[in-house]
Amino acid sequence: MTERIYYTDATRTEFEAVVERVEPAEGGQGVILDRTAFYPTSGGQPHDTGRLGGAAVLDVVDRDDGAIVHVIDGRLEPGQSVHGRVDWDRRFDHMQQHSGQHVLSAAFDRRLKVRTVSFHLGRVTSTIDLEREVSPAEIQIAEQEANAVVWRNEPVAIRFASPEEAAAMPLRKEPVREGTLRLVAIGDVDLSACGGTHVDRTGTIGLIAVRAWERFKGGTRIEFACGGRALDLCRTLRDQMAAATRLLSVSGAELPEAVERLQQESRELRRAAKGLQEQLAEYEAVRMAASARPVGGLRLVVAAPEGWDVNGLKALAQAIARQPGHGAVLFSRTTPALLVVARAADAALDARQLLNTLVARFGGKGGGRPDLAQGGGLGGTSDELMAAALDAAGASA
Repeated sequence: MTERIYYTDATRTEFEAVVERVEPAEGGQGVILDRTAFYPTSGGQPHDTGRLGGAAVLDVVDRDDGAIVHVIDGRLEPGQSVHGRVDWDRRFDHMQQHSGQHVLSAAFDRRLKVRTVSFHLGRVTSTIDLEREVSPAEIQIAEQEANAVVWRNEPVAIRFASPEEAAAMPLRKEPVREGTLRLVAIGDVDLSACGGTHVDRTGTIGLIAVRAWERFKGGTRIEFACGGRALDLCRTLRDQMAAATRLLSVSGAELPEAVERLQQESRELRRAAKGLQEQLAEYEAVRMAASARPVGGLRLVVAAPEGWDVNGLKALAQAIARQPGHGAVLFSRTTPALLVVARAADAALDARQLLNTLVARFGGKGGGRPDLAQGGGLGGTSDELMAAALDAAGASA
């Protein structure tokens, strides 16, 4: 069983150890030491990185037999003494996030009686999943309470207890591990069984900032960041706000109203453009129908007109198909291409079948009815698509 230095000293980043055994591992060599300061992926917290001798530590795995396997990109031999060095920036970041999670979860539990059911420490932000849905007002209460604990600079202590001793303690949640338990105590605010790395005082967390929340499996998923990550988020929001207010020539307070105004203007412009396209489609359909080709028992327009989106192509195809005996197969000029197929009620053409034939050859997807079908994602040049459409229409006529 590997001695876990991080259990008692999370700030220890350099250590000496002896290689007990090595084994094959995906992506490198698996090394088991007699002692280690490297934290393995566990309890929602990712593993440490760093170096063992001259090799980089790529992964750290906690095995059921009590051994910790270090996956390295080099080679070590059993019995060899080796110097280990943990990446402190990554370790400290994880300490801030994990300690902040304990404080935030305790705030939800103490103030709102809402239990945390899971925790995940991500690359940019972290999440906790709460057992029930909570309101924005409740989230603000918990966030404020959590930061009050941070600013009081409460001590964070590590202690060990037997299951019997732990049963008599006010643990925030029931432990899932058997045997001797490692307990993390944050002042008189929180007491939890946890094997992760933590700061020694809550002030070191710096700040706990809730970034977003959403409904999740009958509860609420809270996305948050602590310490250095919270500062990075503030910088990002500052830069985004500055860019948006500069582009819109408004102050920060005026930004929501400016965005709402732009959205309304955009909706009005889209409606106007759609109406104009539909009017233009009526005139363009007459011109295009005049050059329709006889294919089987119908007159077919096959074209890739410039400047038409999928709604415009649909309006244009339907306008052509309103003329008796006519059909239309229209492609966009984009790559991959959009496609609309339409036919008059008296025309001998199955629009859906023709679309499926073209999709089978050029890729993409789509669907519709025998009189009207549309799709997208077709590869090939405009000339290739139009030639294939004529062949397919002729074959089905």
